[in-house]
Amino acid sequence: MSSQRGAMMSRVRTKNTGLELTVRQVAHRLGYRFRVNVAKYPGKPDVIFPRFRVALFVHGCFWHGHSCQKGRLPKSNVAFWAEKIEGNRLRDRKNIEALTALGWQSFELWECQTKNGADIESFLMKILPR
Repeated sequence: MSSQRGAMMSRVRTKNTGLELTVRQVAHRLGYRFRVNVAKYPGKPDVIFPRFRVALFVHGCFWHGHSCQKGRLPKSNVAFWAEKIEGNRLRDRKNIEALTALGWQSFELWECQTKNGADIESFLMKILPR
C-alpha cells in the first residue's frame, strides 16, 4: 500500500462517524434512549436500544459491500478489496446471528438509505415501538 493511500485510510473513522452522529441525534430528538458501541454485545453495535432489545448497525456502503452505487469495488487492487469486503460481510452476518441468539433484534442502516434526517426518522419509527 502506498504511503499516500495509507495516510488516507488511517483517517477513516470506525466509530462516531457523521452518519452515526446524525442517527443518534434523530433518535434522541424522537425521545429514544440508547447506548453506543457497547463492547459486551457481539459486533459492538453502533447503537443499541436496551429497552426494546434492538441493535442498530450503521453501515457504510463501501466497507460493508452494499449492492448500490457507493458499494462498488475500486478498480485497483480488486482481489484485496474483494477479500476485505467479503470478510466484513461474513463478520456482520455472524454478529447478527449471535445477537439473535441472545434475543436481540438487529437492523442495518445503510449509508445510501439516509439522504437526510427525515429518512433516518422514518427508519427508526419502523423498527422501534412508540
